[in-house]
Amino acid sequence: MERKGIIAAGNMLVDHVHQIRQWPERGWLVEIVHSERATGGAPLNVLLTLAKMHAGLPLQAVGLIGEDNDGDYITAMLDQYHINRQLVQRTSSAPTSMTQVMTDAEGQRTFFHSPGANRLLDLPAFEPLDAPLKIFHLGYLLLLESLDRPDEVYGTRSARLLAQMRERGYEVSLDLVSRKGDPRYRPLVLPALKHLDYLTINELEASEFSGLEIRLPNGEPHVANIARAASALLDAGVRQRVVIHCPEGAWGVSRTEAGRWVPSWRLPPEEIIGSVGAGDAFCAGLLYGSHERWPLTASLQLAHACARASLQAANAIDGAKTLPELQAFIQLQNG
Repeated sequence: MERKGIIAAGNMLVDHVHQIRQWPERGWLVEIVHSERATGGAPLNVLLTLAKMHAGLPLQAVGLIGEDNDGDYITAMLDQYHINRQLVQRTSSAPTSMTQVMTDAEGQRTFFHSPGANRLLDLPAFEPLDAPLKIFHLGYLLLLESLDRPDEVYGTRSARLLAQMRERGYEVSLDLVSRKGDPRYRPLVLPALKHLDYLTINELEASEFSGLEIRLPNGEPHVANIARAASALLDAGVRQRVVIHCPEGAWGVSRTEAGRWVPSWRLPPEEIIGSVGAGDAFCAGLLYGSHERWPLTASLQLAHACARASLQAANAIDGAKTLPELQAFIQLQNG
């Protein structure tokens, strides 16, 4: 039987998104002009983006949330979009993870994060997982305390999990979190690479991992170094595709296709409302293209279209569009 569908696991949280006119100087006050609540974290952002594409893929979530209002909100959202939440467990030992997101007038966001129940998500939560879906996506490494712990055999518990998912027949995908100066990037990421089919990261994470300058002195992407970083990750064990994305575009390379730079379709600054979910929206588009065995360029263009749509909403989900809408936009741009 051919496998079909995507599982996404890891950090489940609620984003409390606040619009501010500017970031205040230390010790000063700035008014919040608008606030709203939305689901956040890699699995929810990816799955809800895919669900709103109406592409007909079975979708399943795996995670740990608290016995609280934010947890109720997450389960209600999963139910609304018909996402299997059988393995979304609840605990009274910790609250649902949450992030206070401050978004300024230019769409740039700053995060204040409380890990909550995500700290407790560990290997036993995945033991019942046996659904005949195709791709298993985990995010975010470096924000899953129990899974980030060392493992004598695999290097880290997350690497053990990813190996187990491959043994169960899933294609395995991973996303990281952007944490500047975190010395754990290489120790936590390296053990995972040989168990991955897909790795999708942004230019900040690529710089932290590779030590390469990812931007030129004029601020433009250093495409040659981005390509070097992607090739190094592929050489370190990723089995199918490595993609490094930034606002200007994305570099993708695979075992079967040469590396290439695919530019994004930029929005005027005045049309950018928030970027809180743009990276996960990009990942959702790339996962769909990979699931459907689309060529690398087509997959990257869909990923860019998903990210562009996400930028036009304050939270991670409201900007998501259907697959026909995304394809019509891409066709228009390609002439």
